[in-house]
Amino acid sequence: MIRRQSIFIVGVLLIILGLSMFFSVAWSLVYGEGDLIPLLQSIAVTVCFGLLLIIVFRGKEKKELSMHDGFAVVTIGWVAMVIFSALPFYFSGTLNYTNSFFEAMSGLTTTGATVLGNPNTFMIEELPHGILFWRSFTQFIGGMGIIVFSIAILPMLGMGGVQLFRAEVAGPTADKLTPRVKQTAKLLWGIYVGFVLILCLILKIEGMSWFDAICHSFTTIATSGFSTKNASIGAYSGLIQWTIIIFMFCAATNFSLHYYFIAKGKFEYYKDQEFRVYLGLCIIFSILFFINIVSTNKYQINLLTLRHSIFTAVSILTTTGFSTENFNDWPEMSKTLLFFLFFIGGSAGSTTGGMKIIRSILVFRYLVYEVRKLLHPKGVFNITIGGITIEDDVVRATLGFYLFYVLIFVFTSMVLSATGLDFTTALSASASAIGNIGPGLGSIGPTDNWGHLTDLAKWLTSFCMLLGRLEIFTVVVLFSRSFWR
Repeated sequence: MIRRQSIFIVGVLLIILGLSMFFSVAWSLVYGEGDLIPLLQSIAVTVCFGLLLIIVFRGKEKKELSMHDGFAVVTIGWVAMVIFSALPFYFSGTLNYTNSFFEAMSGLTTTGATVLGNPNTFMIEELPHGILFWRSFTQFIGGMGIIVFSIAILPMLGMGGVQLFRAEVAGPTADKLTPRVKQTAKLLWGIYVGFVLILCLILKIEGMSWFDAICHSFTTIATSGFSTKNASIGAYSGLIQWTIIIFMFCAATNFSLHYYFIAKGKFEYYKDQEFRVYLGLCIIFSILFFINIVSTNKYQINLLTLRHSIFTAVSILTTTGFSTENFNDWPEMSKTLLFFLFFIGGSAGSTTGGMKIIRSILVFRYLVYEVRKLLHPKGVFNITIGGITIEDDVVRATLGFYLFYVLIFVFTSMVLSATGLDFTTALSASASAIGNIGPGLGSIGPTDNWGHLTDLAKWLTSFCMLLGRLEIFTVVVLFSRSFWR
């Protein structure tokens, strides 16, 4: 059963969420575009509901949170935040509630899929600046995780905070940089905000307005993909595109490596096997895209084509979802390679989505292990990564994650096909939603949007986004009967 303390914490999270909407109010006051009242209404509803939960579920005893409580708080907290994050879109009349919920879920899970740009909705540039800022800010919140943020600032989550940390942080294991999880959360958010501030300043110097620089800094470091322009990053200069490439790559790198470099002066990147594979994949896929698209004679062999190739490879591998080129027009081989990238993701312990590279390495090592066992039945072998022996429970959890991931992908693809989507669109929409990528192939390509999907498809893919962001088990466990006993 869910304890009162868990719902109490959800109420606290909603208050934090509601107060964070005041940043959007500031932009609304600056531009005066009629979105002030909807934003204030959203704040009032969110904060009041959070206060209600705090008053009703406040308990005298504050016990340490169990892992059971951690799953409940993280999953219910995320769903609650999406419900209320959708209010600014809904109250402003920008979208109906289904589309508002989809946009909010896409933002908080850092997916970057959007319904905007559809003939039945607004173009992105038509949105008031306050609403547009909130759209980007949801991705900033979701990038590192609002639960991790709350652990960093709230004393009440000191006890049992490790359970919340493990339930939200991406990867097969949650890196603890320091013995205290609260301090770890502060360090992670400090590095995260530091990257945002540095990128914002650089983008401003390179020609963006302050508003665009802030919004794109949020979404780049969160590996999200929402842009303030319909043309995404393609609307900006080549210099800005190269800058975005660098910071997308950094954002999808394990933050513990950044910590060791920034705080301790240790350059550990080259020692980390996951990072070496990650860098190698970026280079290999960039080269393959470049060779394949120039072979069609539609693209010239020049720096522009190379930039498009590198940008697309890094954007999809890091699950950011920005675009500078319509890869729907690329050759079939390139689109097939892109589809494979939908499943990989960046490094564990970063803001990226997908399966994570470390899991792919582990599965590969497990296959090698099984082959060696077949050849040498009496031999004693271990699965190691970077000289560290991987425990059996981590291996089993990884294999279980892969199985669940594939099953959800297949089921979602079948349902989406039943709603009327073509084969390519259904498969890519399913993979994109679970992997928190954003654009896909077919009718949800980088120059299209998700607005034409049926309401059923939008609710289903929204659920898949949540599964991908919280790495499946955190959500699936709530559907177990034993959880509610």
